[in-house]
Parts: sequence; structure tokens; C-alpha cells
Amino acid sequence: MDIFVVVVVLVAVGLLLFDMFRKRKQRMKEAERQSKTAAATGLAVSRDLFEAEIGHHAPVESFHVVGDEARVTFDVPLGDEDDEVLHDLLTSEAIEVVREKRHTLPIEDVHQIVVLAGRDKVREIARHRLPAPGELPPPVPDVGLSFTHIARDPFAAPFDEGTDHGIAYETRADVPADELAPLTDELKLPKGLDRGLRALGTDPDRLNGPEFIIALLRMFGYGVTEQAYEGSYMAIKNGVSTYIATDAYEPGDYPELDESVIRRFLADFGSSAADRGLLITDKYGPFIMYEIETHQPKVRFITRERVQRFVDSMALG
Repeated sequence: MDIFVVVVVLVAVGLLLFDMFRKRKQRMKEAERQSKTAAATGLAVSRDLFEAEIGHHAPVESFHVVGDEARVTFDVPLGDEDDEVLHDLLTSEAIEVVREKRHTLPIEDVHQIVVLAGRDKVREIARHRLPAPGELPPPVPDVGLSFTHIARDPFAAPFDEGTDHGIAYETRADVPADELAPLTDELKLPKGLDRGLRALGTDPDRLNGPEFIIALLRMFGYGVTEQAYEGSYMAIKNGVSTYIATDAYEPGDYPELDESVIRRFLADFGSSAADRGLLITDKYGPFIMYEIETHQPKVRFITRERVQRFVDSMALG
């Protein structure tokens, strides 16, 4: 009788454990399914990439007061040649950095501000002598870097304002069989745009297509949130939201954008509730893009053969 009871108890415990593991497995599958669904729609937020205000300030690497000098170092990639305009921009930024730091650090004995910048090698680029020890010049009305004089915001115009994408952005008929060279080898940036990207800590010599567009969004004051699906973002400015999907070229990849990536992007955009959809890649685009843009004016593709024209559209008259 005792043995019978023990057997029954063991069977009951076994069934209970089996049911627990079965339910746990079901929950894990459901969680996985929901996670993939959230990622695919681009709605599951992982983190804020940057806020709109971030795009108006150069990244500060360090700040120190040494003797009568306030030394501000910016994490900004410098070109091979000196750029006096960039140096002036960073000097103005350095003054504002000191103005902010004066609330926590004494600067009464500071006679001048030393501006340093660089990534691989930091170097001094400017010195600004104060009107008097500890006295800063009056703040400018608009604090932060302004790029209105450098280029036109390429994302400002509505996607559906009647643009003929087939003319504005050509497609490539033949796709090279060999590996693609880095996009920066083919892209020609205006000096002002190059300067603006560097001022924000972005090295235009080391960008792929998606990184370049994301840097432009930051430069023109968009708030960008990274979505759960890898390489997807939500950009917002002036109440207009843009769902962005990216597909970066890697050595060994086929150099043309795969249509399955396009289909996934269209599905994700449709689920995102965003006002517009943008797919960015440094691969070449198939002709099907033209048909999609014609029938879905709220969608735009920026592919390798279109990036230069896209950059040229930013030029001020």
C-alpha cells in the first residue's frame, strides 16, 4: 500500500513537472514570437540614439583648467589640412562649454581658452583670449552649431509632393559582379557638408551609406530612436515621423539590394504608424524601386547610385 502511494505521488509530481515545463516552453515560444513581431514592426524601442538638441553640439572629450588656461578637447575627426572655418565653429563651442562648466568649476583665473580636437591624434587648433580673467564674451542668441548656411535639409520636403523619383534618382541597369569599393571612395561631399559632419564628431571618410544618412539626420536636428529590429530607426522632427530601415553592404555581399529586404521594409513601415518610410543602403537598387515609389509616394529609397544625387540636392542656391 505504501509503495502504491509512493508510485502515485511520483507520477503526480512527474505530471506536474511535465505540465510546468510544457507551459514554460509555450511562454518562451510566445515571448519569442512577440519579440520578433515587435522587432519586425519597428515599434519596440531599444534606446534613444540621440535627441534633436544633440545635433547642435560638438562632442566634448574632456575639459580641464590648467593654470590660466581652460582646455577643451573635442572628439572631432580633423582633416589632413587645417580648416579655419571648422576651427572657428569649435572655438565658439568651446566658449559655451566653459560657460556651462563655470557653475561647477572655478574659472576666475582663466585668461584664455585652448581648443583641441582630433581622433587618431589630438592637436591644438585654436586659442581664444578672454576680455579679462574669468570674463566670457556674451552668449550668442542661438547656442549651438547652425548648419542652415551649409546645406539644405534633404528630408524636409514631403515625400509625396509630386516628385518624379524615376528622374530625380536614377536606377542602375547593370550591377557589377565584383566587390564594391567603400562608398566614400565614390562620394564627393561639398566642403561645407564635410565640415558640418566633422564638427559633430562624424568622420565622412569612414562612413557607409546608412551611417552617412543617420549622420545627416543628426546634423539637421532630428531626434532618432533606435528600434529593436537591427538597423531600423524612427526619426522625428517638427511632428513628422520617418521610419528608417538600413541594409549596409559588407564585403562578400551581393552588390544589389535584395527584393526580400524591400518587402520586409514595406511591411515594417506599414506597421510602424510613421508618416514616411525610408530605406537606405550602399548597395545598388533594383528597378522595382521605381514602381514602388510611383505607387507609394510616402516611401523613398536611397541606394548607392542615388546617394551622390541626394547629396547634390542639398546644395544651397
